[in-house]
Amino acid sequence: MARGNISQRSPGTWSIRVEIPTDPVTGKRRQKRETFRGTKREAETKLTALLKEVDTGGFVNPSKANLGKYLNQWIEDYARPNLAPKTTQNYEHMINKHLAPKLGILTLGRIRPDHIQTYISDKLTSGLSAKTVKHHYVTLHTALAHALKQGLISRNPCDSVTAPKPQQQEMNVLDEDGVQRVLEAAKSTEYYYLFYFLLFTGCRRSEALALRWLDLDLTLAQASITRSMHHLRDGRIVFRQPKTIRSRRSISLPPSLAISLRQHRTGQASLKATLGLGFSDEDLVFCHSDGSPYLPDTITHYWTKLTRRLGFQGIRLHDARHTHATMLMKDNVDPLTVQRRLGHASITTTFDIYGHLIPEHERQAAAKFDERMAIKPWFEPEMEAVRISP
Repeated sequence: MARGNISQRSPGTWSIRVEIPTDPVTGKRRQKRETFRGTKREAETKLTALLKEVDTGGFVNPSKANLGKYLNQWIEDYARPNLAPKTTQNYEHMINKHLAPKLGILTLGRIRPDHIQTYISDKLTSGLSAKTVKHHYVTLHTALAHALKQGLISRNPCDSVTAPKPQQQEMNVLDEDGVQRVLEAAKSTEYYYLFYFLLFTGCRRSEALALRWLDLDLTLAQASITRSMHHLRDGRIVFRQPKTIRSRRSISLPPSLAISLRQHRTGQASLKATLGLGFSDEDLVFCHSDGSPYLPDTITHYWTKLTRRLGFQGIRLHDARHTHATMLMKDNVDPLTVQRRLGHASITTTFDIYGHLIPEHERQAAAKFDERMAIKPWFEPEMEAVRISP
């Protein structure tokens, strides 16, 4: 419970002092002093109101720590314990290389929107992409939102800033022939089964690389997606649960993929036996011959090299996921099923990415309604005119 007192400075003038929580950045005790004019009873009422504000978290006394110190403290106290290791490392890199050198000297409680707007403008002018600078903005906004909750600032200055608007990257997908060509070209490589899995399930790279044999039921043709793999800047590889509940999911495997993975399992077990290594359901499904994990960037590099050699320009590894989803949507699979299969946090994400395919569904629905109604013969001339109209 907050504490405070009043003292008379002169007739009708009172000094109100309120103890507020220690500054979590500097570790220093803090007080709020306020001069009040009125009767003693009115001053006591004012003190009671201020104490209630402190106890309920409504009172803000801006921190005098600089932004650089606060951001480092935020990494240690909030990001590292609560966020994925790779996310934390990305935040840390962004802060140390970009945000702190430019904005770190500013007092936390006195940062204005124009400080941040100028930072954004300078970074864009220096040649950084709008997408990269948007990441800087999001990082700073997230950190300052935490400061707002702690009562270190009275408002988040990022809320009054115009954030960069990256151009939406064009989604490139393979058609059926393209998928066959990629798999045929990859057949002689160690990445064949991984590429097969990505194209036929739409899983994320991190999810596929974390998959263990115990996560697969090749009899029922099911895969349980329960974790993801991340390669950190310091070289460590970590496995963690997906960010959202929707990302933890069970998906059906196409029969051809289930059969292919059985062959892969047999081959992997045989190779390990030859190398004198044991085989376990805890083993990774997609890994080097000695069982060590693939590095994500190595996989991406090989995919890019392979697709370019086949004449496909701009087809990223992540586009294997888009390819899978696009084919499902074109086959009239309902968006909710696509969302669940891909592990999107919400149906909104699915519509944002693949909503442009919906109009074709709507046209097909209209045509199917005519078929169901078995249009009478006297409508046929008009219908023929509709069919042949350009």
